[in-house]
Amino acid sequence: MVAQEFTVDLDKPLVFQVGHLEEDYQEWIHQPIVSKEGPRFFGNNILEFLTRTKWWVIPVIWLPVVCWCVNMSIQMGHTLLEVALMVSCGIFIWTLVEYTLHRFLFHIKTKTYWANTAHYLLHGCHHKHPMDGLRLVFPPAATAILCVPFWNLVKLASTPTTTPALFGGGLLGYVMYDCTHYYLHHGQPSIDPAKNLKKYHLNHHFRIQNKGFGITSSLWDIVFGTLPPSKTSAKSG
Repeated sequence: MVAQEFTVDLDKPLVFQVGHLEEDYQEWIHQPIVSKEGPRFFGNNILEFLTRTKWWVIPVIWLPVVCWCVNMSIQMGHTLLEVALMVSCGIFIWTLVEYTLHRFLFHIKTKTYWANTAHYLLHGCHHKHPMDGLRLVFPPAATAILCVPFWNLVKLASTPTTTPALFGGGLLGYVMYDCTHYYLHHGQPSIDPAKNLKKYHLNHHFRIQNKGFGITSSLWDIVFGTLPPSKTSAKSG
């Protein structure tokens, strides 16, 4: 007897269903449903609430932390120019972190129940429902947890006086990334570079999902050879 393929019921909470797709999961998440109304993830109302975040919450919560970090390095004796350079360095490092996470973690291939479930929560849901406006930015509680190891990594690689400004720059880069990501999905830019970035990112969602991992920039896609081909090149190939 041939086992019947599992079918996800979109009218029921999704998180604990998607794992049953097993090897079909990757194909399923890359068949997007374009709707601003997001699906229900959990039956539990508290868990469901924690998965939903309005975009403006990100700068409201994290920009004061960035300012506090910058002020710490200033109070420790660094000049404004020195701190500006540290913050710029932190932003630049973040662009590489952004690319690395998106390419190697967010797009990891999974096929077991719990791996599929975890991946769906992390990034799969975004590809399945790319216009879900309440799940486009990272929940602050999760960001706060991840800030601890990132702070410790920066602390290991720098001096006590430069750590706050470098970390603050990285955190500012993250805020810029999350706000940019939201805008690329829901904004209507009419001029470059925003207009080109929107085309670039939607190309990643709807045409070639294994290329174009940069969100705020295509720099690292160029460096590491993951720049998506133009439509003309794709047709000729």
